[in-house]
Amino acid sequence: MFTKVFTATAGFVLVCGLAACGSSDKSDGDGGGSAGGGGGDAITMGFAQVGAESGWRTANTKSIQETAKKDGIDLKFSDAQQKQENQIKAIRSYIQQKVDVIAFSPVVETGWDAVLQEAKRAKIPVILTDRSVDSKDDTLYATFLGSDFIEEGKKAGQWLVDNAADADVDKNGSINVVELQGTTGAAPAIDRKEGFADATSGDDSIKVVASQTGDFTRDGGKKVMESFLKSQKDIDVVYAHNDDMGLGAIEAIEAAGKKPGVDIKIITVDAVKDGMTALSEGKINYIVECNPLLGPQLMDLAKKVVAGEEVPKRVVTEESAFDQEQATAVLADRKY
Repeated sequence: MFTKVFTATAGFVLVCGLAACGSSDKSDGDGGGSAGGGGGDAITMGFAQVGAESGWRTANTKSIQETAKKDGIDLKFSDAQQKQENQIKAIRSYIQQKVDVIAFSPVVETGWDAVLQEAKRAKIPVILTDRSVDSKDDTLYATFLGSDFIEEGKKAGQWLVDNAADADVDKNGSINVVELQGTTGAAPAIDRKEGFADATSGDDSIKVVASQTGDFTRDGGKKVMESFLKSQKDIDVVYAHNDDMGLGAIEAIEAAGKKPGVDIKIITVDAVKDGMTALSEGKINYIVECNPLLGPQLMDLAKKVVAGEEVPKRVVTEESAFDQEQATAVLADRKY
């Protein structure tokens, strides 16, 4: 599924360095406006982040915080620690504070209608970032800014189809794939799995022999991969829904005395610096990019919806994909 790309008027701003996500509500705007609307003409945004489960998420948070400060937007930030109930609590807090706009990256797809109805009744526009929600009522949010996760999965699968001969490590005509899924119920986990399956469905030699969630964390990826190495006799390829799980898989593969990228091919999604470094070293074979630097586009959309301007219902970020040579060429300038 190809989605029309909309480019917001503010281009991507590269953010230097990564910072840990906050763990409680705080203001990151210039001057710190009042809790009930930011004071004066300043826009107050309540942002409920998923957590700090990966390098991608850290870069995403940093982009949002720094762009809000640069644009003079009073940011109320909360870290949900990957729990939906924490995000719902934060959103209700923002409604009580009468912020001008609410933005959040949903932990999972379902279970949002009630709290979003509360925001709608309070006449506070909502922007979904990075991940969408599964709701029949699309009037509950103003717009969704993020990647096309199905397309990301398709890119990963198509690379495997195009490189099947090399991926068949045992040269026996069969390619056994183990899949490290993201958080159960999360949009990127659902869609990246679907896209990969769609792209590889026409090649009977490619078989996903095991699939389990690693919760988008490096430790989760390592533990699941350790289990796969014990339960699966022949593994040719690892498909990880993000770099961090792929990096955890590398640790498990090396501990088992095998060579990642050679004995077992590895495909991941994100293209954060640690992942790109492993790709340049040949430990990962292919990475599909998922750009975390959504701050500039998010703040631009926030200004428009608060001003009552019409915005597209779906705004897709522009992204690429990398092999070893391409990763090596851009690594020195990689900002996340």
